[in-house]
Amino acid sequence: MINVAGVISIILFYILILAVGIWAGRKKEEGNDSEEEVMLAGRNIGLFVGIFTMTATWVGGGYINGTAEAIYTQGLVWCQAPFGYSLSLVFGGIFFANKMRQQGYVTMLDPLQDSFGERMGGLLFLPALCGEVFWAAGILAALGATLSVIIDIDHRTSVIFSACIAVFYTLFGGLYSVAYTDVIQLFCIFIGLWMCIPFAWMNDKVLPLSSMDVDWIGSVKGDEIFYYIDYALLLVFGGIPWQVYFQRVLSSRSANTAQVLSFVAAFGCILMAIPPVLIGAIAKSTAWNETAYKGPYPLTQDETSMILPMVLQYLTPDFVSFFGLGAVSAAVMSSADSSVLSASSMFARNVYKLIFRQRASEMEIIWVMRVSILVVGFLATVMALTIPSIYGLWSMCSDLVYVILFPQLLMVVHFKHHCNTYGSLAAYIVAFFVRLSGGEPLMGLDPFIRYPGFDEEGQRQMFPFRTMAMSMSLCTLVGVSWWTKWVFETGRLAPGYDFFRCVVNIPEDVQRVGDELEDGEQMSVMASGAMGKLYGAATMVGKDERNGRINPALEADDDIPAGEVDKLRSAIGSETGGGVGGSRQVNPGATQTTL
Repeated sequence: MINVAGVISIILFYILILAVGIWAGRKKEEGNDSEEEVMLAGRNIGLFVGIFTMTATWVGGGYINGTAEAIYTQGLVWCQAPFGYSLSLVFGGIFFANKMRQQGYVTMLDPLQDSFGERMGGLLFLPALCGEVFWAAGILAALGATLSVIIDIDHRTSVIFSACIAVFYTLFGGLYSVAYTDVIQLFCIFIGLWMCIPFAWMNDKVLPLSSMDVDWIGSVKGDEIFYYIDYALLLVFGGIPWQVYFQRVLSSRSANTAQVLSFVAAFGCILMAIPPVLIGAIAKSTAWNETAYKGPYPLTQDETSMILPMVLQYLTPDFVSFFGLGAVSAAVMSSADSSVLSASSMFARNVYKLIFRQRASEMEIIWVMRVSILVVGFLATVMALTIPSIYGLWSMCSDLVYVILFPQLLMVVHFKHHCNTYGSLAAYIVAFFVRLSGGEPLMGLDPFIRYPGFDEEGQRQMFPFRTMAMSMSLCTLVGVSWWTKWVFETGRLAPGYDFFRCVVNIPEDVQRVGDELEDGEQMSVMASGAMGKLYGAATMVGKDERNGRINPALEADDDIPAGEVDKLRSAIGSETGGGVGGSRQVNPGATQTTL
């Protein structure tokens, strides 16, 4: 029998999320369909909404369900996600948020394409895309399974319905809708779960948490220490190179605000983990065979993955579970929207525009992004309905994000003069195959290298091979980049062999200027003739330069005649939007343009 009260509850909360999403979409500036306005909410996300949306980078349906499940199955010490993702936000704020926001990038892939070229950036897009799509699919699959058990509704219906709502308001409002629904999402989770905890805790089928019969703390065995550390590092540093995070960073009003939001959100991640931790501990203390639960006992893996909604259904009164289940379901549904928007933004800007259609208009890019939202939403929905090991796919992709993207993003943000496209490609290949060598049990992929300490019984790699793959990738990136630079610059290889044209065989019409500008809002401008003597062939100007001010470094350069500087000032003052000396303007955040 369909649980009518549960259906009504979920519909009400879905309507609330949808209404907020549509309302937030109307905040978009009328007639302004630029990349920044849709993808980054015009870089106008304030402190209050920013704190909530940054926290919601990780805190969503998967986070709360996964935390409760980890407490029930393995104990508190193995519940690494809250602490790992909190630290990832802290390190992201310290080392990446300020620099990325200062440079005025639009997506996480912009600095990678700036340093390694558009096509290498397209290759790096693949693990990022797969991670976002599989994450959205995993969320939808978990939601469908939960609703089918709790309210007896067909899981296909719930998955399709949820995906349609999330895609609709994301299509309508872009990041504005995603950010404001995040506020409702976190309120729903926090209030809904805290409302249920006292009732569940006081249920007479639940033993005291201090009872010696209840081990909800868990322990780490001696042979599991390196395995434990490997996963901790994966969460901390593998949690940084995700577009869902940098989407929030780059939409902040300033670089300092982006840092503050990261630090506050790290505290928010810990705070939001407290209710699911308590619910997991309560579930561990419950004699399930004495409740109204009629399924297998002890609980199988299928049941433990839904331990949080089971606590709400079987250990709380109907009117409480009515609110809690609706809130949690709406929050899960709302978690999928940012992944859909992130994947679509990266495809539209970093693949379609920078690789295939460099001269595409803003409106064309926005329409490509909207079509991408529909396609990504469709793919995630199909995967959620058809692929049984969707979390296995996501787990593999999150590992690839850690071993491939993290070292490359670290280098291009902080040490971009020590890496090039040859090193990037070599590091990509090394990281991919080393990670693949360890296998993935969730996907049924057997390891073809059994590293030291391999667990034959559990078929697990106890050796920290993920971190080893990441370290090897980083060393390969630096080593190959240095070697290729050395062989070309010393003449041991002729410039004609610089096939990627990134060391000595750099085209005259593509050149980077490394000096950072004072306000960080950079533009790439193509110059020719006299202006080419000043800038090479391409340079970057900030808002002050576009308003008629010349970079002080140029005025101080004795090699540039004063008359040429005056010509440049005149050209910039008269052509604020069209570029300099017959040049064309390229989007903010791009520091390299290939003709």
